[in-house]
Amino acid sequence: MSGLFDRKSWLRPALWVSTFLALVWSAAGAMALESAVVKSPRTAVTLVSDVASVAPGETFRIGLRHRLSPNWYTYWKNSGDAGSPPEIRLDLPEGATAGDINWPGPDRISAGPVMSYGYKREIVYPIQVTVPRDAKPGDTLSLGADAEWLVCEKECIPEAGKFSLDIPITGSTTPASDDVRAAFAIADERRPIPGPWSTRLVTEGEALALTVQGADLAQAAVKSAYFYPASWGVADHAAPQQLSLSDGTLTLALTKGQTFNPEAKADGLLAVTDGGGVTRWFEINPEVSSAATSGAMSPGSLIENLPLWQTALFAFLGGMILNLMPCVFPVLAIKATAIAKLSGGELREVRLASAFYTLGVLVAFAALAAALLAVRAGGTSVGWGFQFQSPLFVAGMSWLLLAIGLNLSGVFEIGLGVGGTGQSLAQKSGHTGSFFTGLLAVVVATPCTAPFMGAAIGTALSAPVYICLLIFLAMGLGLAAPYALLGIFPSLARALPRPGPWMVRLRQAMAFPMYASAAWLVWVLSQQAGDFGVLIALSGALLVALAAWTYGIAQHSMGRGWISRGFAAAAVIATFGLLLQLDGATTPGVVARTPTSEAANYEPFTSARLEELRKEGKPVFVNMTAAWCITCLVNERTTLSTEAIQRAFRDRGITYLKGDWTNRNAEIGAYLRAFNRDGLPFYAFYPAGGRDPVVLPPVLTEAIVVGELERASKSASVVPQSIR
Repeated sequence: MSGLFDRKSWLRPALWVSTFLALVWSAAGAMALESAVVKSPRTAVTLVSDVASVAPGETFRIGLRHRLSPNWYTYWKNSGDAGSPPEIRLDLPEGATAGDINWPGPDRISAGPVMSYGYKREIVYPIQVTVPRDAKPGDTLSLGADAEWLVCEKECIPEAGKFSLDIPITGSTTPASDDVRAAFAIADERRPIPGPWSTRLVTEGEALALTVQGADLAQAAVKSAYFYPASWGVADHAAPQQLSLSDGTLTLALTKGQTFNPEAKADGLLAVTDGGGVTRWFEINPEVSSAATSGAMSPGSLIENLPLWQTALFAFLGGMILNLMPCVFPVLAIKATAIAKLSGGELREVRLASAFYTLGVLVAFAALAAALLAVRAGGTSVGWGFQFQSPLFVAGMSWLLLAIGLNLSGVFEIGLGVGGTGQSLAQKSGHTGSFFTGLLAVVVATPCTAPFMGAAIGTALSAPVYICLLIFLAMGLGLAAPYALLGIFPSLARALPRPGPWMVRLRQAMAFPMYASAAWLVWVLSQQAGDFGVLIALSGALLVALAAWTYGIAQHSMGRGWISRGFAAAAVIATFGLLLQLDGATTPGVVARTPTSEAANYEPFTSARLEELRKEGKPVFVNMTAAWCITCLVNERTTLSTEAIQRAFRDRGITYLKGDWTNRNAEIGAYLRAFNRDGLPFYAFYPAGGRDPVVLPPVLTEAIVVGELERASKSASVVPQSIR
């Protein structure tokens, strides 16, 4: 009995010791294996393992752990418009293997017009590692890593570090500590899963449409969605992604990126946020096809809903209505003078004059279409009226209109030679004048878009070349139609008053719309290039007036007319020197022209602000305008700035966002292309509750705007409670 007792007395301390060692080993196993920290004022980076011990042949995860200072961020594998993803080079023992980084789903990080994809606060970049099967318990798995990464806030700073981990090999795997498990949990919450849906990416022109179909895609289950392309350049990162959702089908309207290739893969992540605000990332690999082969188009495309002949008809109607838009008023002066000359004219001359005018319009529209397509092919996004975004063009056009006004006032004559030598060119000059009148009508008309034109232009610029040219020529025929009718029905011209002294007075009177238009363009230039732009414009106007006056003297001089012509030529050459000075001028920028004070009653448009308001479920009215768009300015003065409209906005809690496209702005251009539009004016109303936007017509009245707001309120009142 005593021997047994002695034996138990000997075993009890041994059991205590073994239990203590087991507890110590368990505690050590529960501790995280984490490398020495590489620290900077911006980040604290370590190499971590999700296990504290591992068995032979088992797979576990290591990861580069970033803990970032406030407002600093690092990048996903497709960093977006700026930045670069981290690079991790592993040093593994013989027999061990490792996979690629399992990239967590990223967030969008906007900095002005630049959109990046990455992470803030804390993230782990996980990598799977497999232990050699012939590893023996008691050995150590030694891992090394050499890493480089980029962190950004207002500036971007590259960082690098070397890391090492020694992981015990035991008979079983021991989990890491709570701290490291929590770090891996951040990445696991963002872990992309395979998308269970049918996906397709349809391309047409500059537009892309990502269509996702699945029974679980319901309006009540999807609050927002965003596509992150896995490769740079597939889609324009900064362009808005317009969501359209019906039960079973989700569509995102995208814009092509700089390196989009319809023959290459377009895989990526679809981030879907549900009604509770929870975001999940899904891996998708959409089938890429063109609209011509798939029979589908990007959202908003007219070709999807209308045959080509109807689109061309709308373009023709838009061209006709363009004659009534404020932008074309200066050209009406030239037309009125030309029509006055036709009164009492021969039938052949009437028809030739209208034919040459129509030809000039068509040539101008064809040239404009070719220019737009050429610029688009070079990777630059432009739209209708894009030339008025150039201060050089605006200054030159103001001088041209001034010169035309001086000609109408009689300061100089076109085609009048000294001593009547130009008389033999009189007939030819008349037809040439009609041709160039048509050209000028198109150039001056481009700041405006008429009803039916917006969708037609957007469709044309995203269609094949021959369709684009057809639609633009249809618009040209519409613009030229009223004048061309004089050739088809010459009796209309004969009904005009007979030629007489009144024609001279009419011609002189029509100079004043030209002067007014030139003054308007100087104001546009002040919005683009500030006070220096006004100085250049007025100096150029002085030189143009000097050139016209001296050239007029030469035309009526019987001798030494070459001196006056020399002065005129020198003055014209000097205007080109002024344009070179203007080319280097600094523009004041959009923010300077869009005050944010309460008195302004609006906020400057940004995609980020629009998205923020939409997430909050607030109603938003978007106005895209420009100083060179007369119709835009008329709508703002007569409708949008009135007390009735402003009161309607306030009463309904509508946020008014205004985008200024006076100078080229990639963010606004991308927004317009999301609606398949390339011209101004453009108005969209986003009803409360995140519902789809409604596009308003280009010519507004108080009744149109208020009526749309009331319809949105009524439709909101009948939305089922389950969807709300």
